[in-house]
Amino acid sequence: MAEDSELWDVICDGPLVPMKVVGEGTRTVPKTRNEYNNTDRKATEKNFRAKKIFVCGIGPDEFNRVSAFESAKEIWEALKTAHEGTTQVKKSKIDMLTAEHELFKMKEDESIQDMLTRFTSIINELHSLGEVIPRN
Repeated sequence: MAEDSELWDVICDGPLVPMKVVGEGTRTVPKTRNEYNNTDRKATEKNFRAKKIFVCGIGPDEFNRVSAFESAKEIWEALKTAHEGTTQVKKSKIDMLTAEHELFKMKEDESIQDMLTRFTSIINELHSLGEVIPRN
């Protein structure tokens, strides 16, 4: 992510919750917002920045789907599931695209440019699902 690699960490791992030690040093609890120091504020701000990037980059339908989420990680997971589907759906898509790749042929009424576009689309979809096609 070009904005800040730490934002990607917040999206993948969840927001930092500043903690404090209570009692005799045996238990930690989250700090209240008025107990935050500058370092805590900067760290928690990453979640707000990541959320802002998501909100500015999605349409109204997706905004309605994710507007109640507190963390960028929750938004990411919801969008990922909405667009990729569950693990089972993802596996099914990969299987279907792999079969299309293996059986790929030029259609009779298709130009070379159209064929290349169709082939590139299959490869790109497989890549976006995390599937790598080996070069033989």
